Amino acid sequence: MSKQWDNNQDHHSFANVDHVRVTHLDLALSVRFEQKQLLGTAQLQLDYLDAQCRELYLDCRTLTIESVIDDAGQALTFSMDKQDPIRGERLNIRLLSATKWVSIGYRTSADAQGLQWLTPEQTSGKQLPFLFSQSQPINARSWIPLQDSPKARITFNATVEVPKGMRAVMSAMNDADAPLTGRFSFEMEKSIPTHLMAIAVGDLQFGAIGPRTGVYAEPELLQAAVKEFEDTEQMVEIAESLLGPYPWGRYDMIVLPPSFPFGGMENPRLAFMTPTLIAGDKSLVSTVAHELAHSWTGNLVSNATWRDLWLNEGFTTYFTNRIVEAVFGQEQAQLEVVLEYGRLKEELALMPLAAQTLPANVQAGDPNDAFNRFTYDKASMFVHDLEKRLGRESFDKFLYQYVCHFAFEAITTETFVDYAKQTLLVEHGDKISEQELQEWVYGRGMPYWFTPPSSDSLDKVDALLADWQMGGKIDKQNTQDWRVHHWQYFLGSLPGSVDQQTLMQLDEVFDFTHSTNAEIACDWYRVAIRNHYDLVLPALERYLVKIGRGKFVRPLFTELQLAGYHSELAAIYAKARSGYHPSLVVQLDKQFAN
Repeated sequence: MSKQWDNNQDHHSFANVDHVRVTHLDLALSVRFEQKQLLGTAQLQLDYLDAQCRELYLDCRTLTIESVIDDAGQALTFSMDKQDPIRGERLNIRLLSATKWVSIGYRTSADAQGLQWLTPEQTSGKQLPFLFSQSQPINARSWIPLQDSPKARITFNATVEVPKGMRAVMSAMNDADAPLTGRFSFEMEKSIPTHLMAIAVGDLQFGAIGPRTGVYAEPELLQAAVKEFEDTEQMVEIAESLLGPYPWGRYDMIVLPPSFPFGGMENPRLAFMTPTLIAGDKSLVSTVAHELAHSWTGNLVSNATWRDLWLNEGFTTYFTNRIVEAVFGQEQAQLEVVLEYGRLKEELALMPLAAQTLPANVQAGDPNDAFNRFTYDKASMFVHDLEKRLGRESFDKFLYQYVCHFAFEAITTETFVDYAKQTLLVEHGDKISEQELQEWVYGRGMPYWFTPPSSDSLDKVDALLADWQMGGKIDKQNTQDWRVHHWQYFLGSLPGSVDQQTLMQLDEVFDFTHSTNAEIACDWYRVAIRNHYDLVLPALERYLVKIGRGKFVRPLFTELQLAGYHSELAAIYAKARSGYHPSLVVQLDKQFAN
């Protein structure tokens, strides 16, 4: 019999958030590049849900705690009294009274999973080092002792000391004109989940896009980033027309070095972006729209546990598509939904049926495993289905009211289902039944009534593929008007087995091996690896050494493993590993080191 989990509990946190809640953080950090270490003081303000509570449980991972005092200046007894390979360590602080705050002196370890320290040689400018964080899902605890649970939203102030001449930025209000004196101050007066705590330090300059939008980047990338992301202000206006006023004041971005393990990270007021989005033709900027959409669905309304991540990512993926449609047109929006479903279909064929639900079954495992295609694309298909059933006008009203109702709250899957029963099923019971709602949320695989998305724009790709498979010759002239999405669809539609001569011909015509578009290159390398097209191996190695984005790195290493390239995999990984983010290295070591 399988274990019954309490779906209201965050199984990935030690924190006793139901007894005492941290509401505000005052943080002081000193950034030490030579030691790859933060020296910190974290003052945590406490709100007692249980007036008799005299123990404070915090989440830590490889932190050295040096002191804990309360608001009376009394030293408090503390211990690391629980350890777990996934959750890290529990810091147990014995409180002498219902103190208003505790202050913790600490330092991080050089291998903190939430921080990456880059040498000058690993940056674009080659002159100064670089530091950036990645707190999601449970890595904030590796650089701050806190209640590292999405249920525990906090406000914060911070002061950060860095070497003179370098700029520090955080997921807070940033001052682009702050002098590079070595000391920076930050404020986030709106409560955020702790996985949105973020910091970056480096040779950073700022480029304005609009009155409340802009981008930080290394000087060598800044101009290209501003040009690529120049539609961001328009995206904010479109998003506001759907879900109400932008709630965070500014929407700035930072382009990080290539080792950043994600496409983007929705840290409020400072979304983190991978440089792989800078393709020169705006073909990949839907990720900008995605991180912006999180400002409402994810940052404003949050998942209460990592099981409930689909509430963030599914609604955001849908909302992204609406922004793309408004800014770049219906054709691109349709193409992106078709590609979404293509990714989902690939995972449907590989994942155990029991895992194919919207809630992620990760309570006993690693919350990183929640970041799969069901959490994003199946959940998005569910939201698209709701729009189709209700009609856009009625659905937009529901979505707006949902976000307003749960603003600045963390909710579970069951909270959403109960809300839908009280709203959707009451107002639109003729269009969706409770059984259909339950099937979407808790059912395995795709509902029997689901119709996959399609796009007439792909007919020309299908026609070319059909003619080619009948012996026709691919003419480059016939692909002049193709978007990146057409190429992705083309590569994803190639048969599993393709002979060497055909691969060589495709490469001669389109030079996929040297594509400067990271998405196209990744898709091509996957086709090439599984068909032992060894001519790509030098370019593949350069790609895997240069780019640390998990979306590309993980599947390519998996393809190498499955195709029997064991020595090549080991050699490339040994060369690339030091440039990957620690959180990605932990996952790859576990999967490939043996």
